[in-house]
Amino acid sequence: MAKAKSAFVCTECGAEYRKWQGQCSSCQEWNTLSEIRLASARPGGGAATGRAGYAGDLSRDVVDLGNVDLSEVPRLTSTFAEFDRVLGGGLVPGSAVLLGGNPGAGKSTLLLQTACKLAQQRRILYVTGEESLSQVAMRAHRLQLPTNGLKMLAETSVETILAVSEREKPEILVIDSIQTMHLEDISSAPGGVAQVRESAAALTRFAKQTNTVLLLVGHVTKDGTLAGPKVLEHMIDASLLLEGGADSRFRTLRGQKNRFGAVNELGVFAMLEQGLKEVKNPSAIFLSRQEEQAPGSLVMVVWEGTRPILVEVQALVDESALGNPRRVAVGVDQNRLAMLLAVLNRHGGLFTGDQDVFLNVVGGVKVLETSADLAVLLAVVSSLQNRALPKELVVFGEVGLSGEIRPVPSGQERIAEAAKHGFLRAIVPRGNAPKQAPKGMEVIPVDKLSDALEAL
Repeated sequence: MAKAKSAFVCTECGAEYRKWQGQCSSCQEWNTLSEIRLASARPGGGAATGRAGYAGDLSRDVVDLGNVDLSEVPRLTSTFAEFDRVLGGGLVPGSAVLLGGNPGAGKSTLLLQTACKLAQQRRILYVTGEESLSQVAMRAHRLQLPTNGLKMLAETSVETILAVSEREKPEILVIDSIQTMHLEDISSAPGGVAQVRESAAALTRFAKQTNTVLLLVGHVTKDGTLAGPKVLEHMIDASLLLEGGADSRFRTLRGQKNRFGAVNELGVFAMLEQGLKEVKNPSAIFLSRQEEQAPGSLVMVVWEGTRPILVEVQALVDESALGNPRRVAVGVDQNRLAMLLAVLNRHGGLFTGDQDVFLNVVGGVKVLETSADLAVLLAVVSSLQNRALPKELVVFGEVGLSGEIRPVPSGQERIAEAAKHGFLRAIVPRGNAPKQAPKGMEVIPVDKLSDALEAL
């Protein structure tokens, strides 16, 4: 009997080693290597034969790149415009999509709504490994979804799932979740590094060879990253993260990796009694402001994927009773906030070293770009001086270490979005100032931080 082969895989970056070592040489993390037992070779075939045609083409003929057919691959709609936006236009046949999120975020609800609606016109196979069929049926009934036509399977064995899929030939295969799947040849428990890795590889190989859309549900760890080895993200085509706590009404779907569309695209959903409902105008929900303007509140325009979104940033500056003042930022990078406060002190003449500074982006939006720098500083100045800013003012721009205001991408579209929502004044970098401002809007171009402070 052949000896079972094993390897040591880093759970952070997916690097493989023949023997255990304390530190991973690739990502420099400590104590992240886990032993996995590799699947045994198929009788008469060998390991290479089992993995042949992984990308779906069994031909070994070499093709010139210039002769490849450039006809667009037909996409399948998910019945959600926001879901399709994050996917880059819809589901691509033969692709593997991983949907992750915190418990209660709505991953299973979103996929169940999508599967039930698509099952009326396409062949869908929904595999549940965490719930029984009756539990899924109760949820579908509660959400008032059409249940006729959707094929269900309660199974955790990958071999059985592949056998049923070859018989049913579905166009879309949903696996809920990948952490509950297991292969018979792997001796480790479901959810382990080896099982997650090999199960995802087998399912992805089937999707590529049969041109089936594979939708995987993945759990996340305490720090918000997808559980399992990083090699899982390398095998799939798109990695999506559904964010939003159980106490929040809104959910944001963000693309972290997408081979068929833009990365960091954002889709917004509202959690209702009938499930998730897409929000087609996110700026409207993030701008639910009070009638009376308060100091420290300001609207900025951020760019998410392929569209601008207006969000409100709030700052609170208060005298600190501690020797080391606090810097708390929710929705933006805390280190960048500390850097911007230093720029404000050096080039704006406003000292906050003895003040506690709290910053919050309303609506739970996470701002990942630098266009929010100027709005953050002006909100801090407003709170520091206890002076409310005009309600019709919108601001965006990047602030450099020398106090200059740098232009940001898609400035014209940001200004047009602000004008569409009724804003009358805009403080923008001079490089983003349009030749002709939108009708009824005053655009104030600035070069330095001091110019922006004077414009207030």
